[in-house]
Amino acid sequence: MAAKSKGTSPGCFGYPLSIFFIVINEFCERFSYYGMRAVLVLYFKYFLQWDDNLSTAIYHTFVALCYLTPILGALIADSWLGKFKTIVYLSIVYTIGQAIISVSSINDLTDHNHDGSPDNIKLHIALSMIGLILIALGTGGIKPCVSAFGGDQFEDDQEKQRTRFFSIFYLSINAGSLLSTIITPILRAQVCGIHSKQRCYPLAFGVPAALMAVALVVFIIGSRMYKKVQPQGNIMIQVSKCIAFAIKNRFRHRSKQYPKREHWLDWASEKYDKRLIAQIKMVLKVLFLYIPLPMFWALFDQQGSRWTLQATTMDGNFGAIQIQPDQMQTVNPILIVIMVPVVDTVVYPLIKKCKINFTPLRKITVGMFLASLAFVAAALVQVQIDKTLPVFPAAGQSQIKIINLGTKNATVSFGSSIWNETVMPMQSTGYMTHETSQLQSLIVTSENETAHVKLTGGNRHTLAVKYTVGGLQTSLLFDNVTSKPEEGNNLIRFINNLPDAVNITMGDTSFGKVMPLAASNYRLFPGGQKDIIRVQFLTSEAKSCSNTSQAFGFGSAYTIVLNECSRSNLTVIYSEDIAPNTVHMAWQIPQYFILTCAEVVFSVTGLEFSYSQAPSNMKALLQAGWLLTVAVGNIIVLIVAGASKLSEQWAEYVLFAALLLAVCIIFAIMAYFYTYVDPNEIEAQLDEEEKKQIEKNQEGYEKQAEADSQM
Repeated sequence: MAAKSKGTSPGCFGYPLSIFFIVINEFCERFSYYGMRAVLVLYFKYFLQWDDNLSTAIYHTFVALCYLTPILGALIADSWLGKFKTIVYLSIVYTIGQAIISVSSINDLTDHNHDGSPDNIKLHIALSMIGLILIALGTGGIKPCVSAFGGDQFEDDQEKQRTRFFSIFYLSINAGSLLSTIITPILRAQVCGIHSKQRCYPLAFGVPAALMAVALVVFIIGSRMYKKVQPQGNIMIQVSKCIAFAIKNRFRHRSKQYPKREHWLDWASEKYDKRLIAQIKMVLKVLFLYIPLPMFWALFDQQGSRWTLQATTMDGNFGAIQIQPDQMQTVNPILIVIMVPVVDTVVYPLIKKCKINFTPLRKITVGMFLASLAFVAAALVQVQIDKTLPVFPAAGQSQIKIINLGTKNATVSFGSSIWNETVMPMQSTGYMTHETSQLQSLIVTSENETAHVKLTGGNRHTLAVKYTVGGLQTSLLFDNVTSKPEEGNNLIRFINNLPDAVNITMGDTSFGKVMPLAASNYRLFPGGQKDIIRVQFLTSEAKSCSNTSQAFGFGSAYTIVLNECSRSNLTVIYSEDIAPNTVHMAWQIPQYFILTCAEVVFSVTGLEFSYSQAPSNMKALLQAGWLLTVAVGNIIVLIVAGASKLSEQWAEYVLFAALLLAVCIIFAIMAYFYTYVDPNEIEAQLDEEEKKQIEKNQEGYEKQAEADSQM
C-alpha cells in the first residue's frame, strides 16, 4: 500500500482544507490555458500571417500535444518525483512557456524600421513554437497529477466528499475557462505598441502568464497541509515488463498440453507477484473501455474551430451587446457553471429516487449520445446559414453588378444582347452570374448615348454608370472579394459621385484620395458598429462634410456612394455587395446546451470513474489514459476532416454525429459487460492473503527448525 505523510490537513465543512488550495490552483491554471488558447488561432493567422489551414493544423496539433504529455507527467509522478513535486516543477516550465509566447507576440521586438510588421518573422515563429512546446509539456504534465492529488487528500471513509470534490474541481476548470474566454479576447482587441499600434497580443498572452505564476505560488503555499503519496517506483516499466513477459510466456506455452489460465496476464505469475498482476488487470480493463472515447472529444473540441467559424457567418447583435464570433465559446463554461451543481444536487438525486441505476458508464454513454445530437443540431443551423450565404462565381463564371449614379435610366446589354438590364437612377442591381465566355463586353445605353465596356478575366465586377449633361460615363471596378469577411467583420469601400476629388475617412480609417466616379479599396471594420464618415474636398475651398454611417451588421460588404454634400451634411447611398449575416447567433445556443449536457455527464463522470477504478499506485497513470483520449480525439478531427473531402459543412457535421453514434453503441455494449471493482477491497484481500502466506511460511520455518533440533 502507498505510504502517506503523517500530517493531516485541517478540515473545513467536512473537507480537507488542502483541497481549497488545489481548487484555486486549478482555476488559475485553467484561466491561463484557455485564455491563451482563445486567441491562439487569431495570433497564428494575423500576427504570424499563416493561412487558415496551417493555423488550424498547428492549433489542433498543439491541443493534441497538451493531452499526450500527461503520460509523461504520470510517469514522473508515479515513479520518480511524486505528484506534488511534479506539479511544482512542471508548473515552473509552464510559466516560462507562457512568458516566452507573450514575448514572441511583441511586434516591436524585431520591427527595426517601424513599419508595423516584424522584420524577422522567423524569430517570432521560433519563440512561439518553443513557448507552445513548454506550455504543452507543463499543462499536460500536471493534468493527471492535480485531480489525482486532490483525490489523495481524502480518507477512505470520505467517498461522498471525494465525489463532490471532483464536481467542484470541474466547476473551477470551467469558471477559469469562462472568465478567460471573456477577458482575453477583450485584451487582444486593445491597441498597444511602442513604434506602431497593433492588436495587443502581448497583453492577451501576458495576463494568462501572470495567472499561471499565481497558480504556482498558491499551490506552494498549501504545501504543509497536503497528504503526499510517495512514488512507488517505475510503475510504467514494471507494467510494460509484466505485460511483455505474459505475452512471451503465453506464446512459448501455446501447445494444448499446457492448461489454460483464467486470464492471459496470469502467464506472468512465474516471475511477477500476484499484487502487480491484479493491479494491471484493473488498469487494462479501464483502458480497454477508453478505446471508443476519443470520438467524443473529436466532436467536443470543434467548439473552438468549426463552431466558431460557423458563428462568423451569423448575426451577433444581442440588442445593447454585440457578440463577436469567438465569444460564443463562453456559452459552454457559462452553462457548465450553472449545470454542474444543478445536475449534482437535483438531477442525479431525482434519477436515484426513480430507482434508476445510473452507473458511471451509463452516464458516459448518455454523454456520447447527447454530443452526437448536438452535432445534428449544428447541422440544422448550418443548413439555414447556407441558404443566406452569397453565391460567388465558380470556375468559368463571372459576376457583374450595375450601379446607376446618374439621373436617367440606364440599360445594359450583356454580350450579344443575351440579356438586357435597366437600372433606375441611384439604384443598383445585385450580382448577376454569366459564363465568362459569354460575358466579354457590355453595351450601356442612356438618353440615346451608348458606351462600350470590354471585360477581361473572371471573378466579380461592378460597373458604375452615370449620365450627365456632359455625356455618358462608365467606370469598371474589379471586386477582389470572393468570400464573406471573417470573424464577423465588414468590408467597406466608397465610390465618389461628387464633382471633385476628395479625401475620405471613416472612423479612424483613411481611404485616401478618391477621384470623381472612382472607387476606393475595401477596408475592414469590426462588425455591428457605426462610424463617422468624413469627406475633405481637395479644392481651394477646403470644404468638408460628414455623416454617421448605418450599422453594418456582421459579415457584410458595402459600397457607399458619396452622393451630395450640402451645408456640411453628407448624403450617401448604400449598395450591398455581400449581405450581412441574418441567422442569429442565438440559434447556436441549443447545440451548445446539448453539448454541455453531454460534457457534464461524460467528463465529470470520467474523472471520477478513472480515480475510483485505479489501484493506489496507478491513479495518475489512469488519469493520463483518460486525458490521452482527448489527444487522440483532436487527431481524429484532422484525419476525418481531411479524408472526408465534403464540400458542405452541414454534411461534415452529420458525418461526425453518425460516427459518434456508432461508437456510442459499441461503447454501450462494452460497458454492459464491464464489472466494477473496488481497488481498496482487492488490495485489502491481497494484503490478507500475503499476511496468511507469511504466517504459513513462518509456521513452516518453525516446524522445520523444531524437526532439525530433534535430530
